Amino acid sequence: MTLEQRSEILIEALPYIQKFRGHTFVIKYGGAAMEDKAVVERFLQDIVMLEAIGINPVVVHGGGKAITSRMKDAGIAARFVNGLRVTCSESVKIVEAVLDREVNAEIVSTIKEYGGHAVGFSGKNVFVAQKLPSQPNENGDLEDVGFVGKAVAIHEEIVRCIVRCEEIPVISPIGAAPDGQVYNINADIAAAALAAKLKATKLIFASDVVGIMQDHTRPETLISSINVSQIDGLIADNRGNSRDGRYFGLVERDAILGHVEGVLWRGGRPTWIGL
Repeated sequence: MTLEQRSEILIEALPYIQKFRGHTFVIKYGGAAMEDKAVVERFLQDIVMLEAIGINPVVVHGGGKAITSRMKDAGIAARFVNGLRVTCSESVKIVEAVLDREVNAEIVSTIKEYGGHAVGFSGKNVFVAQKLPSQPNENGDLEDVGFVGKAVAIHEEIVRCIVRCEEIPVISPIGAAPDGQVYNINADIAAAALAAKLKATKLIFASDVVGIMQDHTRPETLISSINVSQIDGLIADNRGNSRDGRYFGLVERDAILGHVEGVLWRGGRPTWIGL
């Protein structure tokens, strides 16, 4: 992109910059946006730009492909039930190591390379986790997914403190129960819960998924705009789910009901977060 093109984009975005200055955007960062080096560079530059123009980005990252690779090296096959990674006692150690000590550190380092100010930390400091109940598998039977949890409480003050210091919080989707047990939390779910708690202006998903579709087998059914009642309709009609069983409308619904003003998808290989 030329300097002239960048200038034109900034001029066009000026009204939105003025509108959202001082607002919080929670960004779930994962999938293809983490795999292609050129996309990674551009995407993280966009996050630094948001910080520079006075918007407060809060990043919750994934790392599923890196986890799958490390599990394969350990002789553990990746399995998913109802869209959730089955996480045994050995797997949860791998998940924690990869997300907290590798992926998180790399994102923070790259943001700093581009002139941003970022602080990375484990989601264990933010998400109070509770084990999820057994989930329906492809045969319709309930199956224990292991150390997979959901956030039942959020210590958001640490995030607010970092934002007040004009730095970018970068958080892994790991939670800890009151007894210290670590749980793997789906990054989409973690980001939505945090966005609701922070009452973020926007929740932005940057991943392999392009958005909510009426039929996941037909990309042309992508829905450009949807509200809570329409999401409820999709769920009631047993539509809108992905190949792995995950209902994409559920986390968006929960975020909106949690007073997040807007939920955006930047799917595929996103190169611009957008306002």
